[in-house]
Order: sequence, then structure tokens, then C-alpha cells
Amino acid sequence: MSQPDPPGATGAVLDPARFDAERTGFFRFRRLADKFLVTNDFGKWRFLTEGELQAFISGGLDKSSALYTRLAADGFVRDRMDFDGLTASWRRRHRFLWQGPSLHVVVATLRCNHRCLYCQANSVPMNDESCDMSVETARKVVDRIFESSSPAITIEFQGGEPLVNWPVVEFIVQYAHQKNRKAGKGLWINLVTNLSLLDERKLDFLLKNGVNFCTSLDGPEDLHNKNRLFVGGNSYADTVRWFKVIHEKTKRKMFRIDALLTVTRFSLPRYKDIVDEYVKLGSRGVFIRPVNPFGLARDTWDRIGCSAGEFVDFYRGAFDHILAVNKRRPFFEQTARIFLAKIMTDQDPNFLDMRSPCGAGVGQIAYNFDGGVYACDEGRMFSRMGDESFRIGGVAEGSYKDCVGHPAVRAIAVASCLDNQIECSQCAYKPYCGVCPIQCYAEQGDIMGRMPSNTRCRINKGIQDLLFERLKDGRYDKIFQRWLKAKEPRSAYQKQ
Repeated sequence: MSQPDPPGATGAVLDPARFDAERTGFFRFRRLADKFLVTNDFGKWRFLTEGELQAFISGGLDKSSALYTRLAADGFVRDRMDFDGLTASWRRRHRFLWQGPSLHVVVATLRCNHRCLYCQANSVPMNDESCDMSVETARKVVDRIFESSSPAITIEFQGGEPLVNWPVVEFIVQYAHQKNRKAGKGLWINLVTNLSLLDERKLDFLLKNGVNFCTSLDGPEDLHNKNRLFVGGNSYADTVRWFKVIHEKTKRKMFRIDALLTVTRFSLPRYKDIVDEYVKLGSRGVFIRPVNPFGLARDTWDRIGCSAGEFVDFYRGAFDHILAVNKRRPFFEQTARIFLAKIMTDQDPNFLDMRSPCGAGVGQIAYNFDGGVYACDEGRMFSRMGDESFRIGGVAEGSYKDCVGHPAVRAIAVASCLDNQIECSQCAYKPYCGVCPIQCYAEQGDIMGRMPSNTRCRINKGIQDLLFERLKDGRYDKIFQRWLKAKEPRSAYQKQ
């Protein structure tokens, strides 16, 4: 039995003297209003009243009751465990542990024609061609990518704005397909772009090659343009125009366009406006993300940043508005969808920032414009701030094995294993959560984060509190099931 973590788990204190160790399987618990949520390492969960919880831990539950039968089937009753079934479920949830890096982030250039207030990449002006990847380096990057042992490969273009260096984007797409004709891997290609430099010729090429699009939309025009500065242009107008074109052209495709929302202080009072903007655009959902303390966002934090509590309040308002929208049409929130997949099924979506261990170096690798290899894209961002702690090699030096076996990768894996985090190891949400050591490093100066004061931890707990509250309510189960049944495209949702 694991003790609850304050404040969410405050309430009745269970009497250890009444604990029946022969019958009661391992569990963690957290109080949510009038019920106790109990979870275990297999991802199973139940809501119990205080009386049911006391009876459960003391071995006093009626063995003929439906509750006892459900708890036994879910691995909470020590002398009634189906070890074969439970271990098979655990293995399905953690299948990513037996695969190599699947997500490969490629920085084609650091040049960008936007100057977003929260830019994590520390992009450079459009006339600074020194930060463009060369075709020679691009070839080495793709060669290194295909050394991964993963049966499925996702190449994701980041920047800067990737379309600034179109010749390299075009080359990598073509060369990757050429390499894959022999490798026979599942190949997905994502383009993260502000869309402002797209034209019909580029679009035709990208669509013919099955490239998935991901862009940013921060809400209505005034809010979007306030966050995403585009000197000499209208960022919102370009985004909406091309979103509609691509959305129409990819309606029946496995590749399509999705948009991400970054929540700044300016967003907080406007959650309804933002959700309604996505609905009006015809988007299938919204991905709500907090602004991260990387790059330019560090310098502008006092102006644009918000606390964990403020973000969770925003998320709660937006989420309940999204549930209201679902009375008219299907429309999901992607962070919730990721958590719900872990909570309601035996499948883990392998979202790299919310798994244990995290994806850095073992699930994803980032390739800088100069061929430098980093454990993840956030680690690559630190190089722009003069910190090379997360550099694990280069495409012109060493080998793939040197990169994935680098001491930094090993340290990140240890730091992101939730069993090694005191707070996480006792948390009822451990089966569904994950920690990002690079975010901990950015915020707290150490890859071993201090969870009681960690912003991401508070946000994840707040979101999961909300989801379990709505699950306890029971009125939204059909909506959540519909979200989980929606076919997942080749998407940039694998990382934040």
C-alpha cells in the first residue's frame, strides 16, 4: 500500500494495523471529493468509498460481491491475481521499452520569419544562412536515422521555420523514401510549420509524399498575432488560409493537418474563444499545451508566463467547454486523449514526454542544423543557450550506438523512471504519467526534479484530477470512448 500525497489525497487515514498483507495487493490511492481512487502498476483503477476502502485493506470485503470480483480481476487482491493476464497487460503498455528511437527531429534551419513571444528555438533572422543545414549533412542525418532499431520511423521537421530551407526539406523527404524502399520500416514524415512560406508547388510535393502537417493556432486573430509576431505579414491569415486548403485536400488521407495551442498569460481569460476558433476552422480537436521555459520564453516569462494553477484553471474551463461542444459534434482535447488512452485501455500512445522512462535518447533523437545529435529537441534548445549537457554526438562522428548509449541518455533514463522519484513512486497517477528531466533541468537546475514544486507535475496532477472527476461522474464515458476510437493519423502529437 502506498500512502496518498497531499493535498489531493487528504481525508481518512487508513489504519496500518488493520492491513491484511495476505489478501491485499499493492495499490496507491488518492482522495477525490467523496471517493478514493485506487490504482496499481497494471494501470487498473477503481473508485471506493471510505468504508469500502477500509474493508478492502482489512480483507473484510464480501468475496461474493461484485466489487470484490472486479478488484480481484484487476489485480488488487493478492491471492486472486491472474499473473499471466496482468503481465500481458503490462507488457502491452510498455512495448516501447523494446524498441529504439522512433521519433527523429530534424532542424533544417534556425531561420524564421516569425518572432513568437514564446519561441523555444532561439531562431535567427532570415538573412543568417549560417544556421541552415547543408545537403551533405542532411544525407548523413538520414543515414543515421535509418540505423535505429525501431521498426517505425517518424522524421519531424522543426526549426526555425523548415520551409525557409526548402531544398533540404525536399532532399530529406526524397532520400528517406529511397532509403526506406530497402529498409522496409513504417515511415512517417511530419512538417511543423507556420505555413507562411507554403505555395502550391511545395504543397503538391508534400502531399504526394504523404507528409503530415502540424502548425500553431493560438486562438482568434488578435490573440494569435499577439503571441506569434510576423513583421510584414499576418500570421493568423496565412495559418487559417493554408489550414483550410490542406484540411480539404487530406480529408480521407492518413496524413493531414493538426494545430497546437500554446497557452500564454494572454490566453487565460479566453478559453471559450480559443476552442470556438478551432471548432469554426473545422479542426477535429485541440492540443492544449503550457508555454515552456526555453529559449526566448525565458526572457519574456514575466510578460507571458502563467503558473501551474492558472494553467489548470484555464484547462478546466476549456475542457468543460469542449465537452459541451461534443453535444453538437465530435471534438477532442489531445492531452486528455493521451491520458484517457492510458486510463481506459491497455494501450500506451507512446507520447514521449508522458511515459516512464521518457523518450529522450531512447524514444527520440534530435539532429541540429550542423549535424549535432541531441537526446531530444528540448536538449537541442539548450545548446542555443550555450549548454551542451544533452549533446550525445554528431552525424560526422561516432556511431548510432555511441549516441543511444551516451552517459547523458543513461542519466535521463534513470531520472525519468518514476520509481526513482520519491513523490512519483507514491502517486496514484504513476501508471499514467511521466516526467521530463530536461524540463526539470530548465526549471529547477537538476534532471532529478523536485516534484512537490515542479510545474509540470502540478499541471499533470491537475489534469488527471479533472479526468478522473469526469470519469467518476459517468456522464461523459461515451464521449471519451468516441475520442479513443477516432483513428490516429500520422501525427506530430508524439511530442510537445
